[in-house]
Amino acid sequence: MPDLMELLEKMQPDQKINYDRLLEKMIHSWKEENVRPKILLHSCCAPCSTYTLEYLTQYADVTLYFANSNIHPRLEFERRKQVQADFVEAFNNQTGQHVEFIAEAYRPQEFLCAVKGLEDEPEGGLRCSACFQMRLDQAALKAKELDADYFGSALTISPHKNSSLINSIGAEVQQLYDVRYLPSDFKKKGGYKRSVEMCEEYDIYRQCYCGCIFAARKQNVDLKQVNQEAKAYLQAKKET
Repeated sequence: MPDLMELLEKMQPDQKINYDRLLEKMIHSWKEENVRPKILLHSCCAPCSTYTLEYLTQYADVTLYFANSNIHPRLEFERRKQVQADFVEAFNNQTGQHVEFIAEAYRPQEFLCAVKGLEDEPEGGLRCSACFQMRLDQAALKAKELDADYFGSALTISPHKNSSLINSIGAEVQQLYDVRYLPSDFKKKGGYKRSVEMCEEYDIYRQCYCGCIFAARKQNVDLKQVNQEAKAYLQAKKET
């Protein structure tokens, strides 16, 4: 199966990397080899997983991996995890796919340690890089554990996230853990627009901040209200 590093080595030193095009090349190779690779795909939330799953499941067997201890508060983490699990179930029922879902335990201290000293960084700065690194590390380790062919992330569907940065971190993680990274820029080719449409189709909750307490504070998010709404959602879910 194609490897990201091999594809990058074939490029000119000054050539701009188009990660969406690299993914297309990988998919073309899978078709030629008549294989459906196993992909461990990290997802930060249900909205980011919508189009991503719709696209990838045409060519591969996908396990969705919810590992996001950066989310604050705890009840908001639990709400996003439940929404993600519900979407995977609904997506499978509607499409006939067999996406598996794995959720890691909530360990916020791991995130706080990863971003220590970077708390005041602006959104998109070094704190976000450390957060991406933490979650891609987890995804790579889980991919090795499950003997997946690739690990990747749905984060690149967001227009608010630096896809080049996420992919460069993924390439570095690949070399650390000896497991293939899946390059992507899922917002391309109308991917982000389609994700918004799918959120409406599946009636998916779309959060107003990425998840971490530092970004929420800078955006003046009312975390008390977020906590109350998450609590009410989870309680209603339990009663149904």
